[in-house]
Amino acid sequence: MPGSGLRRGGGLLRLAAVWPWWLQVSLVYLAARIVSACIFMAAALHQGINPWYPPSPGYWDFISIWDGHWYAQAAQNGYPSVLPLNADGSVEENTWAFYALFPALGRGLSMLTGLGILPALTIVAMLAGLGAALVVFLLFREFADRGTALWGVVFFSTFPVSAVLQVPYAEPLNLLLLAASLLLVVRRRYLAAMPVVVLMCLSRPTGVPFAAMVGLFLAYQCWLKFVRGRADAAGGNVPGTKELAALGALAVVSAAGALAWPLLAWARTGDIRAYTRTETAWRGDDLVPFKPWFDTGQTLFGPVLGILAPFVFAGLFALMLMSPPARALGTELRLWCACYMGYLLVFLHPQTSTFRMLLPLFPLALGAALLSRSRAYRGTVTVMFILLQIVWIVWLWAWAQLPGGGDYPP
Repeated sequence: MPGSGLRRGGGLLRLAAVWPWWLQVSLVYLAARIVSACIFMAAALHQGINPWYPPSPGYWDFISIWDGHWYAQAAQNGYPSVLPLNADGSVEENTWAFYALFPALGRGLSMLTGLGILPALTIVAMLAGLGAALVVFLLFREFADRGTALWGVVFFSTFPVSAVLQVPYAEPLNLLLLAASLLLVVRRRYLAAMPVVVLMCLSRPTGVPFAAMVGLFLAYQCWLKFVRGRADAAGGNVPGTKELAALGALAVVSAAGALAWPLLAWARTGDIRAYTRTETAWRGDDLVPFKPWFDTGQTLFGPVLGILAPFVFAGLFALMLMSPPARALGTELRLWCACYMGYLLVFLHPQTSTFRMLLPLFPLALGAALLSRSRAYRGTVTVMFILLQIVWIVWLWAWAQLPGGGDYPP
């Protein structure tokens, strides 16, 4: 639980003692976004010929490339009732891969203000990113003092792929709703979490791991009540029957929310696999659980080490979740991280966009802040994140023609 937050933490902590928390978090987040904007503008100067804009595009055009145009297409034209097909019968890339909540908000803002779709989507993303930072701080305060929670937000805001929080992508909105859902679960406000979880499930595909997390947490709470029958080692109370019923209801709602988008795609197109066929259109292969990780491992490390690589990765991640800084995150956040990483291992095709997919593991930012109170350590991590952000933008966001055509996606 939070401490006084006034014993240690250096300059950040002294400022936190003077200014309100929301102002501190906002300033940290805005400073991080200004740094990212400078990196974007520098990279845009060197952007050559690309599929979207003339060379050396302006800042607002440059941050709108890649999936920003897919979200704009979803906002303007909606979703096809008939899946577009290639000559070989496979499904073409289409808007069913892009969940509807973010495009709907962008379209609504565009209609209200007269802005173009892409500027409206960018504004929604930027505001959602700021909201996410504020909620992330509140979530971190459930487990750490004020100064450490603020450093967690610094790490969250400067993470190497955090630049995506200011581009017209759905990640900022999803992180806002995910952080709010986790905060409500941590505070045992399960009924209040239901509408937030449903909205989260309509923003990006995080519903399946969230439903798994809630289900596992329900099983754990039932074990506390009916098997162990006493307070857990962290000092919590044995859950009551009403609390378990509310948590069970949240598990049902989460599972239904996770299935909502694939079911909507089925209802609209008449194809029960409309969503999964669209998702796999970008990878060129059918969805086979776990297989892409072994294929990628063998490509990178050879036939023997490639088979072992996913197991080694999963084992190292499990060890990290058992470390003292991770244990300080509490049962719910550790379960979320485990379920989300498990979801990636089952369904994700590892590629360069995998780095962006790691953002929902943001609770680990607090674990990184808890690892050491040294200002030198925390400052070094922040600088390292910013340097890696330069690498991410220059290497992956800026488009460059590969010999075989196209480019690595960010």
